[in-house]
Amino acid sequence: MIRCAGLTKVFGSGAAVEQALALAGNGVGRAEIQRRTGATLAVHDVSFEVRPGELFVVMGLSGSGKSTLVRLLNRLIEPSAGSIHIDGRDLNALDDGALRQLRNQRIAMVFQHFALLPHRTVRQNAEYGLQIRGTDPATRREKSDWALAQVGLADRAEAYPGQLSGGMQQRVGLARALASDTDVLLMDEPYSALDPLIRRDMQNLLVRLQSELHKTIVFITHDLNEAMLLGDRILLLKDGRLVQVGTGPEILAAPADDYVADFVSDVDRSRVLTARDVLREPRIAVRVDERPADVLHRLGAAEATGAYVLDEEDRILGVVRDDWLAGAASRGATSIDIGALIDEYRTTQPDRPLIDLVDQVGRHVVPLAVVDERYRLLGVVPRGTLLAALAVPSRS
Repeated sequence: MIRCAGLTKVFGSGAAVEQALALAGNGVGRAEIQRRTGATLAVHDVSFEVRPGELFVVMGLSGSGKSTLVRLLNRLIEPSAGSIHIDGRDLNALDDGALRQLRNQRIAMVFQHFALLPHRTVRQNAEYGLQIRGTDPATRREKSDWALAQVGLADRAEAYPGQLSGGMQQRVGLARALASDTDVLLMDEPYSALDPLIRRDMQNLLVRLQSELHKTIVFITHDLNEAMLLGDRILLLKDGRLVQVGTGPEILAAPADDYVADFVSDVDRSRVLTARDVLREPRIAVRVDERPADVLHRLGAAEATGAYVLDEEDRILGVVRDDWLAGAASRGATSIDIGALIDEYRTTQPDRPLIDLVDQVGRHVVPLAVVDERYRLLGVVPRGTLLAALAVPSRS
């Protein structure tokens, strides 16, 4: 949906910009460029793609260039170099009229400080983008009321922004973007002005809405825990340059450099990583038609005391213990008796955070099972694997 190549922005006069671009191309840092030219290198040579329906987070410390980058994506700021394509359309090639149309119909923006019109009601604010577009009043009302219902403000449609809390005002800003029904949402640190409890509510609201609506979202934040919670993928900026792009677990597992490693060292891994991120193939999973003696031999080789028994579709039937297998082998049994299976095991879904799993691992003869919606075994989470994932690597 969004493709950026070599995106660069220098703030300064004409000659200084050209000189700054040349210096940046030679690897000169931001501070030195400003000292030599007086120009500010805000973003340099940033390339990335955002897939349709993806919640893509851009993050970095204050001054890293993230807010400049998001404004480049709808040409609120003109790039000094590079290209931006939205759904295949080259933004640099659009005239003013075509650019206005694209902003009105394809891209909506949610701002940090709400940007509501104080003299308009909540409903009038929510439908403002549609009004600018020329949508008829009945359709504006229908879409704005739908959007307000999505964010939990259906009963405050006639209130004014000054009568709402900060969290409610930000919900109105989000409703305005949803009512516009654009393909792309740009969200520039929308929750940074909110207190922690309201901020968490808004994060959960966005997660729920995204699971239902599947918008393409570029979300700007300086909060790494927020980025890890929300982002399908995360782009990290430092001094205007791209440092790393990847999923939260990928960045935690393999930081690109010492800067990223230090940056992620304080992340609450128990809330970022999920069962899907740490699951392993089960050391032993068997079928009922297997010979108990053979299964017992495999258990011994794996130093295990039990195994999951699966049906033809890999659904869990139960667990068979080594002591039963030993007795069955001595009797010459040729298959596993379903009646001998026990239910001493626990299951979880792949998207459950590790914090929810800590008290479930290591309590049974088999590891915690990760299953899909059809109860098919996807993998297991051994206790040691979970603890290793939560451990922060020491740094020399």
